[in-house]
Amino acid sequence: MAATITFRPNVDDERIIDRARHDDETTTDVLRRALRLLDRQEWIAQAQADAARLRDEDINDEPEAW
Repeated sequence: MAATITFRPNVDDERIIDRARHDDETTTDVLRRALRLLDRQEWIAQAQADAARLRDEDINDEPEAW
């Protein structure tokens, strides 16, 4: 079972949550959506870092795997 996390939004946080709310979403729904967006943003940042690190890699120089 997931742990309960207490969050006390300040005035700016509440403004952002209210503006981001879709239709009948609860605050919890908005925060879950935001966490998934953050997770995706982190995944993209890691993918971009990997691409930059490997940009000079030429797989044509690698021996055939089969």
